[in-house]
Amino acid sequence: MGIGDKFENAKDQAVGKAKQAAGDATDNERLQTEGAAQEFDGQAGQKIEQAKDKANDVVNDLKK
Repeated sequence: MGIGDKFENAKDQAVGKAKQAAGDATDNERLQTEGAAQEFDGQAGQKIEQAKDKANDVVNDLKK
């Protein structure tokens, strides 16, 4: 997983959680939903990068 991708995914997760908390504190449903979506995007991106890493590992093992 590229360090930039890892950072972006972690940032999306953290910002999404913060938006959800702010939405909860202010009863702002739109902010809650936006935060949940951003957190989900970060989690999904992380899973995709992990799958890419595993695929690269398999390819490298096959080359050996």
